[in-house]
Amino acid sequence: MSIVYDWKVNIDDNELEEICSFLEKGELVVFPTETVYGIGADAFNGQACKKIFEAKGRPSDNPLIVHISDLDMLMDCVKNINGVEKKLIDAFMPGPFTLILEKKNSIPNEVTASLDTVAIRMPNNKIANKIIKKFGKPIAAPSANKSGKPSGTKIEDIKEELDSSVYAFIDGGDTEIGLESTVVRVIDNIPVILRPGAITKEDILNVIGAVNVDKHVLNNVEKDEKVLSPGMKHKHYAPKTRCVLLDIKDSQEKKDISEQLKNENVIVLGLEKDKSNYSQISFESIGKNLEEFSKNIFTKLRKIDEEGYNLILIESVSVDGIGLAIMNRIIRTCGYNIINNKNQVADYIENR
Repeated sequence: MSIVYDWKVNIDDNELEEICSFLEKGELVVFPTETVYGIGADAFNGQACKKIFEAKGRPSDNPLIVHISDLDMLMDCVKNINGVEKKLIDAFMPGPFTLILEKKNSIPNEVTASLDTVAIRMPNNKIANKIIKKFGKPIAAPSANKSGKPSGTKIEDIKEELDSSVYAFIDGGDTEIGLESTVVRVIDNIPVILRPGAITKEDILNVIGAVNVDKHVLNNVEKDEKVLSPGMKHKHYAPKTRCVLLDIKDSQEKKDISEQLKNENVIVLGLEKDKSNYSQISFESIGKNLEEFSKNIFTKLRKIDEEGYNLILIESVSVDGIGLAIMNRIIRTCGYNIINNKNQVADYIENR
């Protein structure tokens, strides 16, 4: 049984010492960041980092993100930072931003899947930052969840599935953003977004004057297709219940779908403003705006997954701002299964 430390109000200095001692011994600790909860280990200890893959059931070719507390720690991990990368670091660290850089030999191959690069992030969360600073070394920490499942944005969502695998949980309350960090790699002096997050393409454009979005952010990876980030190849964010993206803009067509499905065991997840379109079937609001949608989506998926529906339909959103990150997550949650018109709903009913 893991230890749970409640730091929602205050960080206990004695417990902080204990957490650092666990990490020093090669144990795993779950802690909050401003994005989602992370499952962390000493980033300089390859054997400890292997435990992360075992705890999550994570494919070994999917590298970990290394979390740092300051720029001195950054230089312990990477080398050959160019001018564009320096501007990105200055603009977005600390924050929900991850940058892929050339690694030093201090970072073991277990962290990077034997690549010559490492993903670096400086969280802007007082608990995460204080742990890393007190520990004095970077902490490798992907999202705290079983691989393929929705990420954890509160301890209650993830404790049961990880309880036997980690030494301690730090409860910092609900995370602020709810989606993982933006991941960027600079190619030919242009930032390329490999995973969108709260730092948007518009934010990066304002700083650098140029930005590209990798085509796999919104599109599936074909068999044997090369990708810039190994994580793009793997399943993410999916509950047990089948999910389908509902990409329809017309309100009347949404009402027609509601009528079609009124005798089916389905639920729609979407923004509060869309509730009136689905009066014939169950509807769960994820929030009044995209920021609330971002914060709530993973917890809502976990909740709905326990309620016995045969199908979850998730409303699409605009890809502007943080909408791109939301669409990236829900498209992958739905396994790239998309309903574009009411006739496709009829096909589902006939072939369920």
